[in-house]
Amino acid sequence: MKRFLPLIIAVCACLLPLFFPSCANTTQAPSGGKKDTIPPYIIDIKPLPRTVDVPVKGVTFEFVFNEYVTIKTPANIFLSPPQQRPPKSRLRGRSLLVSFEEPLEPNTTYTLSFTDAIADANEGNMFAGYTYVFSTGSQIDTMMMTGTVVDCNTLAPVKGATVLLHKDHGDSAIFNRRPYAAVKTDDWGFFALPFIQDTLYRLYAIRDADQDNRYNPETETVAFIDSLIRPVMVAGDTVREMLKYDMLDTLRCLARRSEHELKLFREKPSRQFIVNKVRTAERSAYLTFQAPGAWIDSLWIRGYQADQVITQFNIQQDSLEIWINSRRAAPDTMRIFVNYRKTDTLGRLVPAQEVVRLPMPNDKRTYSKSLRRNLRHEDTTCVFTFKAEPENVEQNGFELEFRNPIISEQFDSVDFRVINTRQRESRAEFTVEQDSLNLRRYILRPKDEMMPGYEYTMKLPYRAFRDVNGFYSDSSLVKVSLPTDETLSTLELELSGVDRKIIVDLLGEKRDRVLRSYITASDGTLHFPYLKAGRYSIRITEDGNRNSIVDTGSLLEHRQPETVVFLQLSGSPYLDIPASTELVQPVDVGVLFNKP
Repeated sequence: MKRFLPLIIAVCACLLPLFFPSCANTTQAPSGGKKDTIPPYIIDIKPLPRTVDVPVKGVTFEFVFNEYVTIKTPANIFLSPPQQRPPKSRLRGRSLLVSFEEPLEPNTTYTLSFTDAIADANEGNMFAGYTYVFSTGSQIDTMMMTGTVVDCNTLAPVKGATVLLHKDHGDSAIFNRRPYAAVKTDDWGFFALPFIQDTLYRLYAIRDADQDNRYNPETETVAFIDSLIRPVMVAGDTVREMLKYDMLDTLRCLARRSEHELKLFREKPSRQFIVNKVRTAERSAYLTFQAPGAWIDSLWIRGYQADQVITQFNIQQDSLEIWINSRRAAPDTMRIFVNYRKTDTLGRLVPAQEVVRLPMPNDKRTYSKSLRRNLRHEDTTCVFTFKAEPENVEQNGFELEFRNPIISEQFDSVDFRVINTRQRESRAEFTVEQDSLNLRRYILRPKDEMMPGYEYTMKLPYRAFRDVNGFYSDSSLVKVSLPTDETLSTLELELSGVDRKIIVDLLGEKRDRVLRSYITASDGTLHFPYLKAGRYSIRITEDGNRNSIVDTGSLLEHRQPETVVFLQLSGSPYLDIPASTELVQPVDVGVLFNKP
């Protein structure tokens, strides 16, 4: 036996590291095995749910999990009714401890909700969520309310919006007071406000940027229900709308009953005053107003006649461009006298005069000898953009936009030519339209129908245009042909039941960009040619005030944003357009807007 002892010791020395692998690296986690994909769950709660007569001070709630967890987002541990300071949360072993930094209200039912707040400590699997209820009084309130928060323009669900329920029916409550109850929306924009009293409420939703449960119109979006509402549903642990689902479980999430739909919008400011003023060049400037719809009684510039001043508002009427049409040397300081309606300290629009003084920045002077040596060509030229896009030229024409208004033009000198499929060139006629909303923009349209395979060339000759600075334009040439890709498709919308002015937008699948747009107030066919295969959305907006733009709402005026609907086919909000297809789609606008 002794002769085998050295061999035994050698074998043990070789096998020892296999039994103690952590000795080599005490920080290395064990490897191998199946990855844990099961989220943590609660196995005990102290005190139990639905506990009544909870002390208003010094209470701590303990939620014991089946495994070690971590707090991913403390702000999502949400108390309703909310306090000025959020709940205080900490971990102890496998327990989550929640306490409060200020006293609770007496005789009040509270809910403590967890949404996207807790995950297991190892794999990061998110806790599905839970709503815990307790009362500082002798009973638990039993009613509940549900709904969905969506974006007013895309109708997409808004995750993480704060829904506010107010007993105070006054308009100022949402600005100044914490709500009676509040909750955050889930991935589907869905919310449930459980365990509330049976009474009348005002219902709001906000994107609560500063997490104070109050509405700040300068930085936050808002939604509201027009009328007072009363809960009709009864809360319960087995009520489908109160259960926490995997957000990927589409069928169960969509099966929940949503009683109210709130559309988030950004309010336009209501207080009116001049907020910005800029001298953009020797003879041009602009003024920006705080609120849209600026009301100007009169405007003049010292040293110039009224007919020497050109002005243009943008479509929202909150930005005013100003030009001086004079050959005189521009003043070092432009003095603009503005008589307009300004908001006073009482919130009223009253007549006011402001003198806006705009000195000339040194880099804008063109008559200085030292600066003339550094002038660029565009500093002494009538600058413009001239373009035509193959996919949109039939609808939009050739688009010509000047940097400054022009004071002389020679559109009759523009040379427009067409080369047909046999390479025969000929002159063609076109029309000229000045944009009714932008005096610097013109649309040049071929009089004859544009043909596939033809090449269209429009040439602007040298010195055809002169702007308010006295500068002449350079020559420019644009060539365009209609797309000939045989895989492109065409969509035609046959509108009927049009009893209002509407804006029809074609959007991509993400709904983040308008690809084509029409404004109409009558039945007819809208053409969307040259579309690549893919998924599209058709958005139709009711232009209630007929100003050709999509208007937002007003909380204090109890005015909702203009109604938006999306065309749905077979329950889908998307149109799947295959390649090389001519799709004709009837649309009854009256039915779309009058659906319950």
